[in-house]
Amino acid sequence: MNFEILNPASLGAPKGWNNGILVPPGARLLLVAGQAGWETDNPGTPPGLVEQFARALDKVLTVIRAAGGEPTDLARLTVYVTDLAAYRAGVKPLGAAWRERFGRHYPAMALVAVTGLVDRGALVEMEATAVIGVTR
Repeated sequence: MNFEILNPASLGAPKGWNNGILVPPGARLLLVAGQAGWETDNPGTPPGLVEQFARALDKVLTVIRAAGGEPTDLARLTVYVTDLAAYRAGVKPLGAAWRERFGRHYPAMALVAVTGLVDRGALVEMEATAVIGVTR
């Protein structure tokens, strides 16, 4: 792992996220722009939330890998969703999509419910931060 996970006991034990990540000296910080689960220029009907969640994760991983990183280099993820109830109802398949890509690696995370996203049909968008290039 390229960074130190910080979970102060006073905040309680997190499940499925971490409270903080400390980036070590010499690390390269990669800021990943918002990656939508569906884009305006895609033809056809947008897929559902779970499929868009998986697609947005794949796009985040594409950027991380392009910088020479690996899934475990993901340090922070903000997930924006347009339907909080659908997110809560899909927790199991969303978790399966996560574990398929990241295993049991959990970054510092935030979930934000929004009224809409820029891309037509987008139900989810993700911004990420990765820590790359630390010698182990």
